Amino acid sequence: MAFKALLLLLLATFLLVSTTVASNEVGEKTEIKYAAPVPVKAPIPAPPVKPPTTPAPPYKAPTPAPPTKAPTPPYKPPTKAPTPPYKPPAPAPPTKAPTPPYKPPAPAPPTKAPTPPYKPPAPTPPTKAPTPPYKPPTPAPAPPVKAPTPPYKPPTPAPAPPTKAPTPAPAPPTKAPTPPYKPPVPTPPVKPPTTPAPPYKPPSPPLPPVRTKKDCIPLCGQRCKLHSRTNLCLRACMTCCDRCKCVPPGTYGNREMCGKCYTDMRTHRNKHKCP
Repeated sequence: MAFKALLLLLLATFLLVSTTVASNEVGEKTEIKYAAPVPVKAPIPAPPVKPPTTPAPPYKAPTPAPPTKAPTPPYKPPTKAPTPPYKPPAPAPPTKAPTPPYKPPAPAPPTKAPTPPYKPPAPTPPTKAPTPPYKPPTPAPAPPVKAPTPPYKPPTPAPAPPTKAPTPAPAPPTKAPTPPYKPPVPTPPVKPPTTPAPPYKPPSPPLPPVRTKKDCIPLCGQRCKLHSRTNLCLRACMTCCDRCKCVPPGTYGNREMCGKCYTDMRTHRNKHKCP
């Protein structure tokens, strides 16, 4: 069975190759002839048709025809075709394989230059530590000179200690008579140092009375006559004098003499307003 199947396959391939070759040869020999185009004449315009003047009859719908049934053909049993006698397939001639299409040779891959042999890096010369400054060698200390050993002398016998006479026993100590009792002398009381009284200061003269704003003008003029900015001092002094009804004497200080009203009046910068 395998041999028959192989023969059928070879026959089929031979027929297929022969038909394709024949069709290619016929297609090459046939020449296509194109007919020359016929010039197209312009159609003659038809004369205008005038419709008849007679009125058209009313339209009547056609009556539908009854449906007709086709006659059923008589039943015929299916006939079987006679089987042809079996013929063994003729041996197929040897077929030649079609020549493969020409393929241009593939371009050779680019050649790489041979890599140079690896060279290890040259060893760096050992760095020498900076030589220390030259120091002259210190002379070694001379060995101590040993004095010559004196000749051996036999030890001289120690002299006998002198004999001491027995010391007499000490006499018992004699006690001095106790003096008679004397009472302690009382110390005089210590007086604290007396501080000298301060010199008497006469009371300061009473401040001139201030009743109206006109009374402040001479007092403020006297108060501000030594000020570096006289006009500014006069304005502040007139305000304080008008409110507190008082101007301290002198050109500086003595604010306490006018009371809290004069000393507690401050500016926006928390400085004394009254001069």
